[in-house]
Amino acid sequence: MTVRVLLADDQKLLRAGFRMLIDSAPDLTVVGEAATGREAVELARSTRADVVLMDIRMPDLDGLAATAEITADEDLAGVRVLILTTFEVDEYVFQALRAGASGFLGKGVEPAELLDAIRTVAAGEALLSPKATRGLIARFLAQPEPDRRATPEQVRVLTEREREVVTLVAAGLSNEQIAERLVVSPLTAKTHVNRAMMKLGARDRAQLVVVAYQSGLVRVGEPPAR
Repeated sequence: MTVRVLLADDQKLLRAGFRMLIDSAPDLTVVGEAATGREAVELARSTRADVVLMDIRMPDLDGLAATAEITADEDLAGVRVLILTTFEVDEYVFQALRAGASGFLGKGVEPAELLDAIRTVAAGEALLSPKATRGLIARFLAQPEPDRRATPEQVRVLTEREREVVTLVAAGLSNEQIAERLVVSPLTAKTHVNRAMMKLGARDRAQLVVVAYQSGLVRVGEPPAR
């Protein structure tokens, strides 16, 4: 199945380079290019892209605001946003998470890593390493939006096993690593993750991590249960 990618960057030369790279992969294809954040939102709707490769600094509407519009649109529930920028600072990373982005990469990333990142995000996985997760969530929680905070009551809908799985996701573990930790199959681990996401209204693993910390199910600096 081909992953449809929308490029959003105000530099035409960079978009051309990304297009050549992405179109060279047999399972990926570029379906549109946007030079502004507003165009990115409009094209996300018209192209039905699976992944939007989004720059942060763009005219008309910046990448973070465009991301927030895309992720808040119920008609675009299947669209994932991967932030790609030259500004590799924590401030932008946790703002991107808050806006609903599924991943964050610096423009200095290797070509193969970028292609893998697009595939990862398209599959509904979060592009967050364990180290990045711990550091960024700590900062994210330091400046929460009151109307978007999760509460302890919300996680009560989870089964005991689902809660256990969510804590492992919050620690940055993949489905394979969760399966190994719990001595279950990767498919079973994935099923638990998907059910937890559905019950908590999380778009993807990145948002599941946020809910886990905001609700108190997992605390900053607390190692995952063994």
